[in-house]
Amino acid sequence: MTDLAPPTDGPRADGDASLSDQLVQLVRVMHVLKAQMTGTAGQGPDERERAAHVLLFPLTRLGPLRQGALAELVHADPSTVSRHVTLLVERGLVRRVADEQDGRASRLVVTPDGEREVQKMRQERDGLIAQATTGWSPDELATFTRQLHRFVRDLTDHVSQLGAAAGGAVHPPEKDR
Repeated sequence: MTDLAPPTDGPRADGDASLSDQLVQLVRVMHVLKAQMTGTAGQGPDERERAAHVLLFPLTRLGPLRQGALAELVHADPSTVSRHVTLLVERGLVRRVADEQDGRASRLVVTPDGEREVQKMRQERDGLIAQATTGWSPDELATFTRQLHRFVRDLTDHVSQLGAAAGGAVHPPEKDR
């Protein structure tokens, strides 16, 4: 087992603890935002639909994928992804096509309606970020973006190393959600 305990004293320990606290706060804020954007605070139909819509991002970016590969990519339980995909198909946002290499299998493809939904979600997200950072200079925004990118990349690499050390399957987290 890997020891994840950070140093317990010194300036680095204070910085790690502060970052950890801010990340916890960020997760809480993201949950509140999701509830506000879906108009529900629970697991109502709107929130489930929004959760399903998140699957459109990797399908749009990577092209047709098998459902199992999509579940692995987004680190989700295959049964959950199955329910979400069913909803996306029913809504006409995704369709199943025969796998060219294995006709018994199918791949998921985003429909034009699904592409419009992805664009709408991106615009909502971009608008929210623009509003939240309205007082930031272009340099501040660029610096924050670079540092956040570095943090996400390093954390992703570390998680992958932990998974490899534990003998588990390693898949980087979905980056465009």
